[in-house]
Amino acid sequence: MSERTYIVGKVVAIFFQNPSNFYKVILVKTTESNADSIEDEIVITGNFGDIQEEELYRFFGEIVEHPKYGKQLKVETYQKEQPTSENGLIAFLSSDKFPGIGKKTAEKIVETFGETAIDRILEDPTILEEIPQLNQKKRDMLVETIRLNYGMDQVIIGLNRYGFTSHFAFAIYKLYQNEALEMIEENPYRLVEDIEGIGFTKADQIAENLGIEATSPRRLRAALLYQIFALALQSGNTYIEAQHLLESTIQLLETSRRVEIKLEALADCVIELVEEGKIKQEGTRLFENSLYFAEVGIATQIHRLLDEQEAYDYKDSMLERHLRKIEKRLGIQYGASQEIAIKEAISSPLFILTGGPGTGKTTVINGIVQMFAEIHDIDLEMKPNAEEAFPILLAAPTGRAAKRMNETTGLPSGTIHRLLGLNNRERAPEEGTKELTGGLLIVDEMSMVDTWLANTLIKAIPEGMQVIFVGDKDQLPSVGPGQVLHDLLGITAIPKQELTEIYRQGDGSSIISLAHDIKNGQMPANLTQNQKDRSYFACEAHQIEPIIANIVTKAKDKGFTPQDIQVLAPMYRGVAGINALNQMMQEIFNPNEKGQKKEVHFHEVVYRIGDKVLQLQNMPEKNVFNGDMGQIVGITYAKDSEDKVDELLIRFDLTEVSYTRNEWQQITLAYCCSIHKAQGSEFKMVILPMVHQYRRMLQRNLLYTAVTRSKELLILLGEPSAYQQSIQQESHIRQTSLKERIFEVLPSEENQQLVEDKGKSVEHSSIEKTPLKVEKAVEQEVKTASTTSDSFNEAQTSYLTVEMVKQQVVDPMIGMESITPYDFMLEKR
Repeated sequence: MSERTYIVGKVVAIFFQNPSNFYKVILVKTTESNADSIEDEIVITGNFGDIQEEELYRFFGEIVEHPKYGKQLKVETYQKEQPTSENGLIAFLSSDKFPGIGKKTAEKIVETFGETAIDRILEDPTILEEIPQLNQKKRDMLVETIRLNYGMDQVIIGLNRYGFTSHFAFAIYKLYQNEALEMIEENPYRLVEDIEGIGFTKADQIAENLGIEATSPRRLRAALLYQIFALALQSGNTYIEAQHLLESTIQLLETSRRVEIKLEALADCVIELVEEGKIKQEGTRLFENSLYFAEVGIATQIHRLLDEQEAYDYKDSMLERHLRKIEKRLGIQYGASQEIAIKEAISSPLFILTGGPGTGKTTVINGIVQMFAEIHDIDLEMKPNAEEAFPILLAAPTGRAAKRMNETTGLPSGTIHRLLGLNNRERAPEEGTKELTGGLLIVDEMSMVDTWLANTLIKAIPEGMQVIFVGDKDQLPSVGPGQVLHDLLGITAIPKQELTEIYRQGDGSSIISLAHDIKNGQMPANLTQNQKDRSYFACEAHQIEPIIANIVTKAKDKGFTPQDIQVLAPMYRGVAGINALNQMMQEIFNPNEKGQKKEVHFHEVVYRIGDKVLQLQNMPEKNVFNGDMGQIVGITYAKDSEDKVDELLIRFDLTEVSYTRNEWQQITLAYCCSIHKAQGSEFKMVILPMVHQYRRMLQRNLLYTAVTRSKELLILLGEPSAYQQSIQQESHIRQTSLKERIFEVLPSEENQQLVEDKGKSVEHSSIEKTPLKVEKAVEQEVKTASTTSDSFNEAQTSYLTVEMVKQQVVDPMIGMESITPYDFMLEKR
């Protein structure tokens, strides 16, 4: 194994330091190195703790060639070269760092404690009482100064030894401070919950080094908590069946360490976590806590909103009069379904408007705004000011969707995050949310809103505010867990209207009719026939890249820009994947053959001024969100930057944002992107390859969403059978409990019988007679009986016992399949 590159040297000067992330640019005078051709002085860069000038350190990393400053060491880890000789320690302790500690006192300290004096003092400061020359004040000063010089560095260095990069070491230190090492040694698995980007396997490696057994309950519990959250993110489900969680967690544990894990031991941990409230359980369903409470919160708030129905009982004659006035002013005539939608929406506390492309959702949104303004005598030309908030709020999950609402209505609109004042959204965004003010809230692209964000949004809606959710039910569900729009549409008590009549076909658009055929599960007879706004190229996976290159080159010659054209693909890897297509299109639209353009390298990607890029994470504090597309308009090299680090300046629709190198993982090239990332956006030309290489991604809602991203031109290419498979293959409905929870809290007639039936089940069950907690029903799902049911005479047992559950004689949830705490709440009302 090759030795890591290192440099030993004294810190001469710290050119730059960023206190927000420990990033520093440092000049070091080298005394030792195993690298070739190292000068007496070298610049090093990286994330460091409280590093001191004139001190000696050993730095490990990679020698890189800077375009202007030559060789530099990009540091991965480092350690302080502590003074280990007696003379070195004496010189250190009697230096200016320790005022009042002379040479004789320093000699006494070293004589008493030896060459490990510093470590011993840090471990137990009271040993300094053995030095008579030191009073309490000097002892405190000496300990504090040593900690300042060695505390943060020792933590960072200790974290480096565990294999953490400086980036993660900084994040860990920022959270745990000087207790970081102790916290990790006590329970390394807490890193999984507390530090984004650290997975179970990494924490498990540390745990193994610390001697934590593979079968330790601590390890099993940590794996369960990690996996229940990871599975929710991967599947989009808000709950996981117990058996699936156990099986997948065992796979995770046994892959990380090759030690067999007993199902019974893991099941016991599940029961403990449920009893402790760390996981929520209903029957055999297990919930990650934040998702459980988010669904409960949404259900409760939906009930609250619908309770305000009587406040919006307008006379139909008045609505008719206002509609005719609006039609005359706008020079339009609403269709029958559009007119019904506007009237229903304005008369409801909560309303859902759905419809596919060309059905007039935008027209209806504008009509609702106009109607609300007529009823409440609002001047739509008036713009909001600091003193008085505008009574109509418009929002969408993405910046592009919000911009479209602004263009449609002429009113201010923004992202949901910005509307709520969210600065950062973790798993459950609770802090920093502000209550909304106004009379009407319209949220577009509601299919993109996940359970967490929906809960935060609906909780912020005050009494007296009408709410309109708008979306396309046939599009992809949210990236995050849940299917909020889908579930809300299943609640009969919520007023809703689906627009089905197509209004935008008068221009001869074949894209809209194609989208509706796909939505209805029909393979269009003319799929492969070229239309005036649609083309088809039959090809296999290996032909995708050259054909798209030919199409894009011709489109560029005709004046199409990168912003006009969007290639959509379902997968990242492979010859027809997003990564390969991005690199190819970059060379067409933004080449750098002569090397005259500014460019930077990050991992395997090259970024140049003019490149089209995609935001991968929410950055509410900068008004940029996951899925936003922008263009690189500036590159500042480290040598020219105040922060001494490479920076990209990216222009989005609503803002310009500067990204330092340690933030570049948040962006990627966007000439080609996934269909999920394009949701909420529209493009002049969409190029859509579809081949069997995409396998499991061949789904109807994915194809439908991709096709509906095109405004004017659609280029299809690939295998006809792949398109047919996509149209025929419906995606799986996500596992959520939101719909059930809303049914349970609504006192409507259609739900009353359900509540009464459940009440009878509770009344006639014998839960009170058994010591078994309901939560232990999970045992029936996951444990194997040690004896057969013949061991019991069921006729002699009239109530549930622990043994009956263990032997699987009876389901402990018999008669309680749908019981929740809501039933008891309703009985008490």
